[in-house]
Amino acid sequence: MNDRRDQQLHFRVSKQELKRIWSKMESSGILSIGSYLRKMALDGYCLHLDLPELRRMAHLLQMCSNNLNQYAKAANESGQVYAADLEDLRIRLDELIALSKQILSWLAGF
Repeated sequence: MNDRRDQQLHFRVSKQELKRIWSKMESSGILSIGSYLRKMALDGYCLHLDLPELRRMAHLLQMCSNNLNQYAKAANESGQVYAADLEDLRIRLDELIALSKQILSWLAGF
């Protein structure tokens, strides 16, 4: 698909329609009217999932990744790995797995 957007579409709406469009756009989480209208025209729907559990999981994953990188760096420099560090990483990964199962279970209900 060509990414260059050099074609324009023009159409008129009533004030009530415009209010509904803006309201739906805001509730979908899309900030640009052009992006929203393009998405609706091409796909027919916009799905906005606000999952705090997913944000928490992403945060934990980032923390685990950072910790794992720090552990690997320390192990490479000193040749030692501390049991407490590995236990901390295991606890965080267990929490991530539990959150993943919770989110997948919730999504399976749809």
